[in-house]
Amino acid sequence: MRSPGAEAPEHVLVLRTLGAAQWRWLRRRRPRAAEPEPDPAPVPTSRATVIEADPIADADAARSWLRAGRGDEAEARLQAAVAVLNRTLAAHRVAAADPGLRDVARDHALVGRLGYGRGEEVADGRWTEAVEVPPPRRRSRRAAALRPQERLAALLGGRAEPLACEELVLRARVDLDRGAMREAALQLRVALEAALAELDAYADVSDLAERLDELRAARAAVGEAANAALEGPLDAERAEEVARVTGRLEAALRAKAAAGAV
Repeated sequence: MRSPGAEAPEHVLVLRTLGAAQWRWLRRRRPRAAEPEPDPAPVPTSRATVIEADPIADADAARSWLRAGRGDEAEARLQAAVAVLNRTLAAHRVAAADPGLRDVARDHALVGRLGYGRGEEVADGRWTEAVEVPPPRRRSRRAAALRPQERLAALLGGRAEPLACEELVLRARVDLDRGAMREAALQLRVALEAALAELDAYADVSDLAERLDELRAARAAVGEAANAALEGPLDAERAEEVARVTGRLEAALRAKAAAGAV
């Protein structure tokens, strides 16, 4: 894989599906009778190996590289690998015209590993030495942790309806996280317009009125960034503004939820 304009490949992605034979066996063309208490159906798992194209000089250098990747550094490397995988999924989504092909997140992985190996090893998704990196610990107060469950209950129980801007800003965040700045800018413009219309009804909630004023002030810059995105890649200043306003819009929605407004 290489980025647009890059002279040489930057990464190699190796994908392997495990348990595929069982999955093919389960795919029948006609419905058949099901047991009253069936066993869990076996499903395949996928292994994605992201390989840096620049080789490490020797085994000592490789071991030093692995030992240097501890704590936050290890997590950053895994997040970068997830971004490479999502670039591939985005390209596949467009090429196949299949909107059901979704991005993945670090939390979706059953296990995350960092390692090194010889060419024939890494080409098969193996390694000479590797470490398993535990998922980052999420710290939150109990009250904050319960709010999503309360909101979900309200939505499923028909006591509340989701705002259009909530889904739209999530899509903008996905684009930002995978580095698709043009798409993020275009998505943010629609999300912001929807938010300004929908959140006005909650202006008396906590400090939401001030947050809405801040978002209105950013409207012109977001529009300019979206217009520029129609022409080509965004410059650094506009990309930074798109990221900033997306964060402020997310903060406004969190403030609404924290105040108990469903």
